[in-house]
Amino acid sequence: MFPSTQPLQPASDPRGLRAAMAAGGRGDAADASATHLSSLSPSMLQDLMRFEKRDGDRRELLEVLAAGMRHTQPLAIRLEAPGQEMTLSVYPSDGLVHSQQPVAEFLGSDLSRVQVLHVQPALSRPPRDAALLARMGQTLGYAPLGPVLWAVALTGARSALLPELAGQAAYRVAPGVNLGGLPMPRVLAACVQRLRRQTSNLREIADWPGLSREGAMRLLNALYLQSALIVSRSHPAATNEGWEGYQR
Repeated sequence: MFPSTQPLQPASDPRGLRAAMAAGGRGDAADASATHLSSLSPSMLQDLMRFEKRDGDRRELLEVLAAGMRHTQPLAIRLEAPGQEMTLSVYPSDGLVHSQQPVAEFLGSDLSRVQVLHVQPALSRPPRDAALLARMGQTLGYAPLGPVLWAVALTGARSALLPELAGQAAYRVAPGVNLGGLPMPRVLAACVQRLRRQTSNLREIADWPGLSREGAMRLLNALYLQSALIVSRSHPAATNEGWEGYQR
């Protein structure tokens, strides 16, 4: 579903890598609030290391969700939002999320202020009974994953391209992909329809009516997390406009 992620450097000492990630590479009081990742696999750790913040800020939710989707790894993500903490469990292979708080309530909050406190493998799995999930999924705290990925990409803290999309690239919506059920204002719907018909680079997309450069990058992130985006590095329209995806 997603291209495999190639680590920036090989992990010759997974245990050392785990320790470094768990400590956040710092020896001060900031360690207490850093994201602890020591229980994750080395490949997942290296994936998330690409997003380490030079200013010591916590990791953004979109980055963790993107890594979980690429590795199809169920995750339990402890989040801090204004006035509360909550755990969002993500099940990529099942297309589900779970939360004790109603997911609709979470999506209606200010997602730009949500911070990741802790990431670990999910300790439980969703019920395998499809009929039970269809009948009682909401009561049990389960909801579809797609709308969560969409909302976090469009309104969360990260406003730059994910690294997988950055660099010399042009973009197009994959033929036949179904984006039904996702909240899509008219402006975004028009952009998606245009990307179904043509391959465009970031500069071109940002100039479309009703869109900005940030809006274009958010839309591309959102489409990518729906497995709806084709990224071409060799298309004549490809440019280097997306390199800022490596920046925060």
